[in-house]
Amino acid sequence: MFNRLKDINHRPRPFEFYTAETLWNDEHISRRMLELHLDDEVQLASRGAKFIDRSVEWMTARFDIGPKTAVADFGCGPGLYAARLAERGARVTGIDFSERSIRYARKTAARKNLEIDYILGNYLEIRPEKTFDLILMIFCDFCALSPARRKMLLDTFHGHLKPDGSILLDVCSLDAFEKREETAIYQHLLHEGFWSASDYFGFLNTMKYKEEKVVLDKYTIVEKNRIWEVYNWLQYFSPESLALEFEESGLRINKSYADVAGAPARENAREFAVVAGKL
Repeated sequence: MFNRLKDINHRPRPFEFYTAETLWNDEHISRRMLELHLDDEVQLASRGAKFIDRSVEWMTARFDIGPKTAVADFGCGPGLYAARLAERGARVTGIDFSERSIRYARKTAARKNLEIDYILGNYLEIRPEKTFDLILMIFCDFCALSPARRKMLLDTFHGHLKPDGSILLDVCSLDAFEKREETAIYQHLLHEGFWSASDYFGFLNTMKYKEEKVVLDKYTIVEKNRIWEVYNWLQYFSPESLALEFEESGLRINKSYADVAGAPARENAREFAVVAGKL
């Protein structure tokens, strides 16, 4: 028991383990994740419908979205943005490696008679056979990636962005990092049964890496016949550190906002959004 508790509380190196596949494709967890995406009252997996509507209205005006606009939504989930953009005439490609989310998105597109190219797969490995006027990555998905994976993704963006195209994404700020605290929680059916349909005990260890500006939420799930972990990493950025990563991939940040609905940038915000293009 002592050694097991040591393992549970062990602090790994930043981004040492990567378990996104479990989070998004486990039969039980992926169903709960989709429920969170679609729950307008609980904004844990996506923002609410009113914000998304406002965000898409701003994008439509900001990027002059119309019938000839090619848009890629990396990490599209169940298509909450993709469907709305397609309704405005955009030619949308959505990419996600959650089979359940893509299946829901395709059914929604068919029901609404929308032609959306949904691709099931890891956006770090898939190379769409298109170039785009606008590339999106929303809800701070960029922050969940290691530095090497972020470089890979930005290189992909550069390769698939038209010469005068734009990238829109949001990230967590250093102000938000300062507000995070290290914690250790133990609970029967942690998060109200989110992690398994079976009986379990859950440990949550939140760890801060001050030098790297990274936070880890490490979940250890103890079931009768197995013990397994989920590692949720989150990188926090300053405008300067984000700009440097973009520049290393031949991209330049042109404008910063408070969010992906175009609110003016402000100090002490927990997140910020940027519009970027090619150098």
